[in-house]
Amino acid sequence: MTDITQNGKIDTEEPLVRVQDLKMHFPLHAGLLVQRQVGAVKAVDGVSFDIYKGETLGLVGESGCGKSTTGRAILQLHHPTDGHVFFRGDDLTRMGGGQMRKMRRYMQMIFQDPYASLNPRMLVGDIIGEPLEVHGIARGKEKRERVQELLKVVGLNPYFINRYPHEFSGGQRQRIGIARALTTNPDFIVADEPISALDVSIQAQVINLMEDLQQQFDLTYLFIAHDLSVVRHISDRVAVMYLGKIAELADRNTLYEDPLHPYTQALLSAIPIPDPEIEATRERIILKGDVPSPVNPPPGCNFNTRCPLAIELCREQEPEFLEIKPQHWVACHLAEVGESKLDIKL
Repeated sequence: MTDITQNGKIDTEEPLVRVQDLKMHFPLHAGLLVQRQVGAVKAVDGVSFDIYKGETLGLVGESGCGKSTTGRAILQLHHPTDGHVFFRGDDLTRMGGGQMRKMRRYMQMIFQDPYASLNPRMLVGDIIGEPLEVHGIARGKEKRERVQELLKVVGLNPYFINRYPHEFSGGQRQRIGIARALTTNPDFIVADEPISALDVSIQAQVINLMEDLQQQFDLTYLFIAHDLSVVRHISDRVAVMYLGKIAELADRNTLYEDPLHPYTQALLSAIPIPDPEIEATRERIILKGDVPSPVNPPPGCNFNTRCPLAIELCREQEPEFLEIKPQHWVACHLAEVGESKLDIKL
């Protein structure tokens, strides 16, 4: 899969991260004396995309669609049921424990909840500095200096190293989490809804910090979120996820200005516009029904139970994830023939 870089040119270099047909199914068991598998939660069910060095790929979708599980499976925090994850050309899913341990220093994660992701019994200096000892990078005075440097980088007082997490606000805790992710000089960071637990007034500060750090350290992000306006601001490309699958993937401007999948169109129609005159004339797409259970997804297109344009083919045959337009990938039968557009004003 080729990519459009920030300057609009097509980039044909090898991706930093390549995800191929990734599946993460959690088994369901039943029985009192003898546990037997009776099904599986198909949290991620055949996801494929590339992430290129220096870019931010936004991953959006409703709660429960498999975004966070995808991020964790890429980092091998969950061992995938099937599929491949290549990092710098190496298949992480085929690595043993020792190999994976060495690779982890180059891949880090920023967690969603800054209150739950920091050990309340550890000092901030130990929380940030622990990866340095785990990977044998630095100890003693060198470790302390590195931790203080990182605290300054994320906008905190370097003398906070002797404080506990409960002494900080939510925004400050998330900055500590970001500093911890930067400790080992990673190339790739999965940001799992890093601002959703923060006050609105703090969210912009954290987003700006992440953008500054990306420029400073040449970072590559997978940015997971459900706030489409934030994703448009920070991402170079955007992937839309629904019920464990990627529905659409395109450059951010292309996706927001010319969405081809009915689900993407419904999501974008829900974004409020500050101009009251435009907002008053806009048509909202209200999806009927509930998201199907990932234990028993519907046959055919997994969106067909809620899609206002669904035809019989959608209920019988699963659509392929195809490049309908240059650099614009969609999984929709109607998009293939140019009939996926809803009559709406976005």
